[in-house]
Amino acid sequence: MELAGFHRGKAQQKITALQEKVGLLEAENANQAGQLAVNERQLQMQQAAAAEVQEQLKALQNENGLLKEDLSFFQNLPLTEGSDAALSIHSLKVDAGSLPGEFRCRMLLVQGVQRRGKEFEGALQIVVNAEQGGQKVVLQFPQQGVSDAEAQRLNFRYYQRVERTFQVPQDVHVESVEVRVFEKGLQAPKVKQTILLS
Repeated sequence: MELAGFHRGKAQQKITALQEKVGLLEAENANQAGQLAVNERQLQMQQAAAAEVQEQLKALQNENGLLKEDLSFFQNLPLTEGSDAALSIHSLKVDAGSLPGEFRCRMLLVQGVQRRGKEFEGALQIVVNAEQGGQKVVLQFPQQGVSDAEAQRLNFRYYQRVERTFQVPQDVHVESVEVRVFEKGLQAPKVKQTILLS
């Protein structure tokens, strides 16, 4: 039927064709949106994997640095009976930690030639000489009577790498750190070493 140049059948065909085209475009759009979501998830997974690899690489680089320090130390270690120190502290380092007022103390404890093979039992004490509000202060870790004393225990036969953290109030300016190693049952330190920080 034709009315003023309007063909109802042709118009219906065009509408049907356009509806089919819209349906195809909507399906294609949904497909592309799904593919975009998959691609975004894959990108997130790749970024997470890359971040994990970076963390592992950083940890391995730190471990490699420690191993190089150990190797350097052991290459220069005297193996003769001439070394009479029963116990010694090597590679003492104190660095600022990630938190305000936090410090990390690292060292290598080594038994002398005469004592090698014998078990060393003792404890580590960290003494911090600092300034707070214009006054000299001395902080001791572990503090007497505090339960973290067990964490400072030492037990080794030849050598032991030691890493400890301690926290000082934020208004404290640390000047030096002294490490003291006590043998079990003795009141005086077996060995001590001081490092200046300021």
